[in-house]
Amino acid sequence: MMVAARAALDHATVRPRLIAVTVLTSMAASDLLEVGITASPGEAALRLAKLAAECALDGVVCSAHEASALRAQCGAQFLLVTPGIRLEDSAADDQKRIATPAFALANGASYLVVGRPVTRAIDPAAVLRGFAAAAA
Repeated sequence: MMVAARAALDHATVRPRLIAVTVLTSMAASDLLEVGITASPGEAALRLAKLAAECALDGVVCSAHEASALRAQCGAQFLLVTPGIRLEDSAADDQKRIATPAFALANGASYLVVGRPVTRAIDPAAVLRGFAAAAA
């Protein structure tokens, strides 16, 4: 499936980046067990990222907690999109593997995904400024 998706982009005038998903940040080891995956979230993410890289995808969505190992395995050009980004005082919501912007960037994240802390904020612009300061 990933090879076919990559091949479908070969003739694109402007090729979008092709990103696969590893393990959702809302999943912990116990959630993986429920779907028959006995590996830890980190081990599963590493295996899936390696498959994506072998299929010539541009990167993966992964937890910031796995970013360092994935960066080491897949190289500097491989994109790591990290959801579950929260400020120190933000609610985790349904996310089980969250990280601060500084932690994610220090571990090799290419892009940070911030959702509910901004969309649910009374002052989204102020929250975004907080994220920018935390990432610096």
